[in-house]
Amino acid sequence: MKRRSFVRKTVLGTFAAALGTDIVFGAKMLEGYTPLALQEPDPFKLFKKDKEMIVLNDKPWNIEAKAHLLDDKITPNSAMFVRNNGRLPEDIDPNTWTLTIDGESVTQKKTYTLKDLKTKFKQHTYQLTLECGGNGRKEFDPPAKGNQWSVGAVHCASWTGVRLKDILEDVGIKGDAVYIAYHSADTHLSGTPGKEPISRGCPMSKAMEEETLLALQMNGKDIPLAHGYPLRLVAGGWPASVSGKWVNRISIRNKVHDGPKMTGTAYRVPCKPVAPGEKVKDEDMCIIESMPVKSLITYPKTGAMIKEGKKLSIRGHAWAGDFEVVKMEYSIDFGASWKECSLEKPANRLAWQHFSAEVAFPKKGYYEVWARATDTNGMSQPMVVPGWNPKGYLNNACHRIAIKVS
Repeated sequence: MKRRSFVRKTVLGTFAAALGTDIVFGAKMLEGYTPLALQEPDPFKLFKKDKEMIVLNDKPWNIEAKAHLLDDKITPNSAMFVRNNGRLPEDIDPNTWTLTIDGESVTQKKTYTLKDLKTKFKQHTYQLTLECGGNGRKEFDPPAKGNQWSVGAVHCASWTGVRLKDILEDVGIKGDAVYIAYHSADTHLSGTPGKEPISRGCPMSKAMEEETLLALQMNGKDIPLAHGYPLRLVAGGWPASVSGKWVNRISIRNKVHDGPKMTGTAYRVPCKPVAPGEKVKDEDMCIIESMPVKSLITYPKTGAMIKEGKKLSIRGHAWAGDFEVVKMEYSIDFGASWKECSLEKPANRLAWQHFSAEVAFPKKGYYEVWARATDTNGMSQPMVVPGWNPKGYLNNACHRIAIKVS
């Protein structure tokens, strides 16, 4: 009896420590019961994320960062958004993992081990910007269905791996090749064997770019499980859904890929502008490719307060899909006038760029600092939410933070 009492007290103590407080009626809990707060996995511990990250969904896991968490020039795992469509793969063994290249447009089907990829091909490292196509969805009116991302579904990590083009050249590609399609080890939420949660891809022109990688490392280490360990595709500047995780097969298609999340309205926008709330036929929807020009103020946090007469240092990042940002500006008068920021060149093509400025305010009161980027094509961010679309994609409206001068 004393032994059982000791064990029970030990268990209760462990639970209390995990919860960070006493379990008031813990002595009355049924033996073997686990408190509700500890029954669900802790995503912050599970994925090693900052506790300020925002969990939008747990079936599947979808987690975004707050703007100030993305202040690093190279995004650490702790601040990288998680966008999943199915269940994470389990029991991954890198020693037996293989990548198969097949499809209608390969001269021969071929399979590679991870060791093959590491030893037979030159390794390349690039900083690459990945943004969810639905980043900013919550600002659309009428509301669009899907995870209600705010501004934090974007990151720019350093990826190391093999250029996809080198693999495709090794396999041999037929002249009728149009598209590549990835297949992965994650499983459908329904648990149905063989049913893919997502299988997307990109045209051959994007697949053959220098920076399109089959990545083996992220920020100099093994890729975290939530971000595609042990092998993922990374195609910077396009919707992050093109950059498939846990990749074990790539098919070379002689037509535009038609896998899950490639048809209907998935990752597509109306080919022509439509009125808010208007229904659009599937055949009138076009696949999203290069992401639009965009920027994010990462310092200071929105709601910052400064003393009158002091200047405010701001900084952040800007990116423009396949293109480069050539001008970065800020406004403190709701877009009536703009002043230029200092803007750094990208570390490499498809990496985001860093900007900074010293902002002066004329007197006490409430202000908003707005940020606006312009790309090499002369395209600038809109000051308000751009054209409505059924799935709430491609919101690149100016980011803004609130400031009080007192």
